[in-house]
Amino acid sequence: MNGDMSESGIAPPVARASADKRRQIMDGARAVFLAQGFDAASMGEIARRAGVSKGTLYVYFDSKERLFESIVEAQRKEQAAKVFALDSSDHDVEAVLTRLGVDVVRFLCWPELLSSLRTVISICERRPDIGRHFFESGPAFGIKTLQRYLEDQAVAGVLVEADYEVAAAQFIESCQSTLFKPMLFNFATAPSDARIAHVVGMAVRSFLATYLRR
Repeated sequence: MNGDMSESGIAPPVARASADKRRQIMDGARAVFLAQGFDAASMGEIARRAGVSKGTLYVYFDSKERLFESIVEAQRKEQAAKVFALDSSDHDVEAVLTRLGVDVVRFLCWPELLSSLRTVISICERRPDIGRHFFESGPAFGIKTLQRYLEDQAVAGVLVEADYEVAAAQFIESCQSTLFKPMLFNFATAPSDARIAHVVGMAVRSFLATYLRR
């Protein structure tokens, strides 16, 4: 039996209290990181904002980097699970890719994610493990999930046989073309829905022209 669960499948009070405390700390840390930035944020200020002692804070997170990584990972996993919820039994590839492309762009252009991404980039040279974890559970997860969906459509006879790892990566990149990187570098504001639909539409049409079985 899972040590964190009772026989009824309900987490015992101690486990629930621990999870609640962890969320409380992460919520406080998120507010501090957003207000002060990663480098300026201190564990003391995070503990104060979260309403816990520094001793309690270090019981849950042994460093500011680990705390930041946990926040970003939780945020990314929650959103990625929704964005890349692909049903292989849905053979309307055009509709699936259009929905996916729009959701990917909106997710990438979300200001809070952009702020977190800039921070990851700034610290991954000295903490390559954080950069690796971010890539594995973010971009790599998205590519692999889309790859599986596309391969299933090839098996079903909807798409031609192809290297769908590369095709998935290229499709995701083409959807964010002219939209994501300008925001990442604070060169542009969030794109309009019409602009997103235009760019994603071009990406979908290009993909179908190459891979749709005739």
